[in-house]
Amino acid sequence: MKICVLGAGAWGTALAIHLAKLHPTTLWARNSGHVSGMKKAQSNPLYLGDFKFPSLLEISDDFNATLLDIDLIVCAVPTSGFREILKSINEINQSAPVIWANKGLEQDSAKLPHEIAIEELGDPKTTNRHWGVVSGPSFAAELVRSLPTALTIASTSKEATILATKFFHHHNLRVYTSDDVVGVSVGGALKNVIAIASGISDGMGFGNNARAALITRGLAEISRFGSHLGANQDTFSGLAGSGDLVLTCTGEYSRNREVGIQLAKGQSLNDILKNLGHVAEGVFTATEVIRRIESTKIEMPITSEVNNVIQLGKSPKDAVLDLLGRSIKPEN
Repeated sequence: MKICVLGAGAWGTALAIHLAKLHPTTLWARNSGHVSGMKKAQSNPLYLGDFKFPSLLEISDDFNATLLDIDLIVCAVPTSGFREILKSINEINQSAPVIWANKGLEQDSAKLPHEIAIEELGDPKTTNRHWGVVSGPSFAAELVRSLPTALTIASTSKEATILATKFFHHHNLRVYTSDDVVGVSVGGALKNVIAIASGISDGMGFGNNARAALITRGLAEISRFGSHLGANQDTFSGLAGSGDLVLTCTGEYSRNREVGIQLAKGQSLNDILKNLGHVAEGVFTATEVIRRIESTKIEMPITSEVNNVIQLGKSPKDAVLDLLGRSIKPEN
């Protein structure tokens, strides 16, 4: 049984290292220079430090060869490149299940990964080509250190979920299963926006009370958005919902929280993203969520204020004051 992981950023590499502890795994990267450096170092110093690769992990920049005779495809490219990767996958391998690990909405279309998947891979009910998502509270730097981690895998078929779970569920990683691809995708995408808000609050020194309020009300926004798309509400009280949200809003490795902290300090968004060195999906997701709800009655005030700060240059302080000054409403 063989696996390939597409995308050699921090998370893709951490997943590949974990999978290769038990199973032959190929980690693919587009950049041949990056691949050459990883082969030489037997690690990924560019994104994940000097954690050594297991003997079962192969590194490649040959996309076609990587996808041949594979039993499971794990896609860990940024959401901005997700559609292109799925098109390429479908041209080469039309049978192996695809499980993605990216979290966000596609720029301009405002579509979630599962919506892109159904457009590019087809409806599993007619194609029998199944796909799904792995998500939950997880930092690459902790998974790769073999620290305890729990994730959720959801897919369009029970068989594909069981197959993926067998690959992932070992050593320090515990996996739970779900059939709610929509809910798991929504939770993973929108928590990044709330994490920016949490970072702004922390950066301005607003304390634990404010952070807890943002997380709680942020979860309400995520649930409303997910409900609109047909997600199971129970998903948002689980690992891919509240679990991932709490971690991303409080954890020291959170890139989206760091964006918020730096915005609160007066840094420009361009400078923040340039210095970050990694993708912060919440920056683009906020805009796309607002685009998506324009024709609906869904209220997402935190997401709206994050977008105002990022896209319209509103001061973080004014955004927080406007949130506090909203009219009194029932909590539920």
